[in-house]
Amino acid sequence: MSYNEPEAKIFACSQSVYLAEKIANHYGVPLGKVTFSKYSDGEFQPSFEESIRGLRVFLVCSTFPSADNLMELLLMIDAAKRASARHITAVIPYFGWARQDRKDKPRVPIGAKLVAKLLETAGATRIMTMDLHADQIQGFFEKPVDHLFASTIFLPYVKSLGLENLTIASPDMGGSKRAYAYSKFLESDVVICYKQRKQANVIDTMELIGEVKGRHVILVDDMIDTGGTLAKAADVMIEKGALSVRAICTHAILSGAAYEKIENSKLEELIVTDSIPLKKESNKIKVVSCAPLFAEVMHMVQNNNSISGKFLM
Repeated sequence: MSYNEPEAKIFACSQSVYLAEKIANHYGVPLGKVTFSKYSDGEFQPSFEESIRGLRVFLVCSTFPSADNLMELLLMIDAAKRASARHITAVIPYFGWARQDRKDKPRVPIGAKLVAKLLETAGATRIMTMDLHADQIQGFFEKPVDHLFASTIFLPYVKSLGLENLTIASPDMGGSKRAYAYSKFLESDVVICYKQRKQANVIDTMELIGEVKGRHVILVDDMIDTGGTLAKAADVMIEKGALSVRAICTHAILSGAAYEKIENSKLEELIVTDSIPLKKESNKIKVVSCAPLFAEVMHMVQNNNSISGKFLM
């Protein structure tokens, strides 16, 4: 008797429908039907409106704040488990709470590990995500984790710009590994920004380790939140003689006055993915969709094919 892999269906949390529809279109299946009942006090309940018994389900949900997104995903995983889905893959393009990956001072939680345990307890059998804030978060899970890299979609775009005298830069010491990985494929120089903060999201001083004079610089990072670091880095690099400064950031959180900071900075362009929906349009922001990447890897997982070719970093 031949064994056939269970059929796959794709569902989405309410705030990730925009991306899930693109993924489902590239995958070649319609987006599954799920409804959310809401009570007057704010409590909600998801309901799958079609049978998923014995199937592989992909639940697409970026867990950016508010916490409702994470709670939606947890409830959908639990509902899928109780509806007898055979495999439950949590597709989390942006893995929220990832900045809490360690105790950096006394009496604080390790939020990323807590989220990992919540997902497993709810019933997720596999996790698929992209550009985690810290690679070691994969170790918080006892289930398989497919950690994809947005470099597979960013690098072709960078090459299409045809920039000479290219330099890749990291906005902080922690991102140096990512910067060196990009520079390896682009055969470019690397610059590191050394910054000191007075408090969270407030930069005190910034210095450059490396030369940017006469160079086209591309800053690379996993996320952009308030935009202060990238705006400051771009201004410093232009003052140091850089010909142009662009930034690549996988997850466009863009909170607070981030849009204004980007617009008023020396950044020529900010390239992001659609792992998080933009709050508003900007002439300086270009979105490169991650939907084709996730759809392709989901096909590979469904057909038990190796996905190692998607790991460029």
